[in-house]
Amino acid sequence: MNSKSTSRRHFLQHSLLGAAAVLTAPTLLSHTSAAFEQSTQPKQDRLKLGIAGYSFVHFKLDESLAMMKRMDVRYLCIKDFHLPFASSDAEIAAFHKKLADANVKGYAVGPIYTKTTQDIDKAFDYAKRVGVDLIVGIPEIKDLPYVSQKCKETNIRYAIHNHGPEDKIYPNATVIWNQIKNLDKHVGMCFDMGHNMRDGQDPLKDLLRYKDRIFDLHLKNVTSATAEGKTCELGRGVIDIPAFVKGLLKIKYTGSCSLEFEKDMKDPLAGLAESVGYFRGVLSAV
Repeated sequence: MNSKSTSRRHFLQHSLLGAAAVLTAPTLLSHTSAAFEQSTQPKQDRLKLGIAGYSFVHFKLDESLAMMKRMDVRYLCIKDFHLPFASSDAEIAAFHKKLADANVKGYAVGPIYTKTTQDIDKAFDYAKRVGVDLIVGIPEIKDLPYVSQKCKETNIRYAIHNHGPEDKIYPNATVIWNQIKNLDKHVGMCFDMGHNMRDGQDPLKDLLRYKDRIFDLHLKNVTSATAEGKTCELGRGVIDIPAFVKGLLKIKYTGSCSLEFEKDMKDPLAGLAESVGYFRGVLSAV
């Protein structure tokens, strides 16, 4: 067996232990060594693990938060099906209370698709009322100067999401970079590493190349580096996750690493939990 296979087996063993841990009832964890927890927890906290709200498109907020609590994942990118754009101040406050009760922080909103400058105004107003400083969005190319202007006015960052070869506007990180490199520094990208790979790009090289403008990350793996590639559990795809994690640590990435799991969206918990365990296993080992 070569060293790469040995390494992948090592990380998979960590992931299986982690997945089991996040799905085990607290009473069964009472005998876990305190020394083990103390030795691994700081390393696991070096990167902020979150969930992209779209992973929970088939679930109400309470159900989604219950899954996050079971996995001990504490950051959520907020989607409008959980908090509608027209929500009142009271509804927004109640939403944040639910998150706080589950030990979860809503750190951004989106992805939000916009077609006009009026749509962009609504997105920025929504982010301001929700109380976040990051919008994940998909604007029209013609509206990018307006997005840049709004970022300057509001001090809210805007992260453009790439969606792979099917996306004729923003298929990969390089296309986004070429559109934003001369715009306000508050305009960046939500780097979907899986879609980037599906478009024939190198996620690690692009992470290092565009690090200063990567504000958010959709953490995922895919079954192949082709348009036909599908989202899969983090440790089972073609992206070298340990190398990618090392890259995140190298650039001192401070944003969230939000899992977006699209393999089985009507029953995502097992796949998400496995991915959470794998990610934490990698962090504990590198």
